[in-house]
Amino acid sequence: MDHRIDTDPRISALPPVRFDSLAPPRWDARADADVGPAAVLFVGPRAIGADLTRTGRARVVDHIPPTRIAAHLRTMALPDIVWLIDAETIESETLAEICDAVLAMECALVCETALGALDRVAAMVPASIRTEWLVDADAADRLVALAAASRSLRTAVHDIARDEAMERIDRLQDEVARIARLLGDLSGQRGLAGTPPALAPREENFGESGGLVRSPARDYAAGPRSFEPEERTVHRQRAKAVRRMLRQRRMREQYFPADLFADPAWDMLLDLYAARLERQPVSVSSLCIAAAVPATTALRWIKTMTDAGLFVREADPQDGRRIFIGLADAAFDALARYFEALEE
Repeated sequence: MDHRIDTDPRISALPPVRFDSLAPPRWDARADADVGPAAVLFVGPRAIGADLTRTGRARVVDHIPPTRIAAHLRTMALPDIVWLIDAETIESETLAEICDAVLAMECALVCETALGALDRVAAMVPASIRTEWLVDADAADRLVALAAASRSLRTAVHDIARDEAMERIDRLQDEVARIARLLGDLSGQRGLAGTPPALAPREENFGESGGLVRSPARDYAAGPRSFEPEERTVHRQRAKAVRRMLRQRRMREQYFPADLFADPAWDMLLDLYAARLERQPVSVSSLCIAAAVPATTALRWIKTMTDAGLFVREADPQDGRRIFIGLADAAFDALARYFEALEE
């Protein structure tokens, strides 16, 4: 066997190896991946990994069982992406160890799971990990997830060779930016708290008439206390109106194709707004159902809306194995103003 490892530039660039260590030297699969397909550490059927490789956008560096992922990351290759198939079948302790290793190695994560296990698995994956979620995924969903997971690692490369998956991601971000601007205008702000600079609305110069562009806030005289509705009563009435609106939107699907009016961002905003008025938590899987689109699409929207500062992740105080999704305060205030305007 030829042991001339000095011909490999990855090995020659490594610092001196301590011979008292039993761990083999690590090499970074991303170091020589400035161009070309993403390096993927794959856990799942080899056929799916082979399909990704045939697209030319992924290079599967290894197929290993989940119990070996953490040790593999810490001692051997550092891929661009760790890809988990059937994540719900992985033991909780093993999944937590995988997440720790992925976070420490700064890899992206693609996680495929069943809808019934989504809440448990999502609660175990830290929000700080760049994660793409897939539920009942097909080949097209995996290709989009691959493009999204690779994008932050090699933006310059993909900008010169755009494909359909990248265009879909751009359209998604543009739509979220439009919603953020709309809600910012409704709330009387120039942007929502937590909105990334790239999604924040542009400053406009109205000259000396800047103060006259927006209608001033109305002053309402307080009526006698006996005629003033309680806040809880107002919230219940508002929540019923929002639920009625959601039912009306679902009724359209009985007469027209469902995807003709698909608007998952708005449906999720309405569902979260009604749930907050009702003081009810909303799980990830429940929000996916409310979006009225495939779960993978809904998860991609949830991630984008969270990144835009419209949604927030909330831990379940009663069950650490589950997380809830809620409205950011600025988004809640904007929706409140919207419905107040509708009621005038």
